[in-house]
Amino acid sequence: MLLAAKTDIGKQRENNQDSYSFGEIVPGVCYAVVCDGMGGAAEGAVASRKCSEIVRERLTAGYFDGMSDNMTKSLLTSAIEYANRQIYSLSLSDEKYEGMGTTVVAAIITKSSVYISHAGDSRAYLINPGRNIMQLTRDHSVVQRMVEDGTITAAQAVDHPKKHLITRAVGVDPEVRTDFCQEEVEQGDIILLCTDGLTNYLSIGFLAELSGETSLEGFVTDLVNKANENGGGDNVTVVAVQV
Repeated sequence: MLLAAKTDIGKQRENNQDSYSFGEIVPGVCYAVVCDGMGGAAEGAVASRKCSEIVRERLTAGYFDGMSDNMTKSLLTSAIEYANRQIYSLSLSDEKYEGMGTTVVAAIITKSSVYISHAGDSRAYLINPGRNIMQLTRDHSVVQRMVEDGTITAAQAVDHPKKHLITRAVGVDPEVRTDFCQEEVEQGDIILLCTDGLTNYLSIGFLAELSGETSLEGFVTDLVNKANENGGGDNVTVVAVQV
């Protein structure tokens, strides 16, 4: 498998509150984690960094060859739940950490499947380079809920003033609910994890189109550069794994 990642502060922020981690667990199996912190510059960065570190540690220590689908799901879910408890506890230990939290999207990728758990509005996509793209995650956000309720349309959601309000996050409550999905993958497919600093500035169709034009390293670099060219109003982080 091929792996590539890039993070950038963007054009309008003073600090980068995004964090990520990725790597090979065992031959032919990789993990990836992307987090977007919130709660003030320092506090958000602490939350996202700790979350990515804790989830990485739990996934790399807990995964083994031959794990069933249910065991893999349990590993991802429990890793995020453990990170939530640790970050929530830290938020209670010092006033400067009060209210901090982070989104998280975490993946385990094998040669035949991708397993995803997430909380918040950081996303995962499955891309068939140059052709098709499928969003694997559903945003846990106020605007997404409004779209599903029929209060607003998907087109209205793009520039809605409540776009950045999320309904789930790691570290803000004693417990966190995550969503899980599993999809089959084929050789050449790309699993893309990213923060909303990317998806708020690039269309989904553009992600698929750009994926077939360059190397994986060039792909993630081009995505970050394009997000900045289109305004760069937020930190932007991209992790890509090609099967």
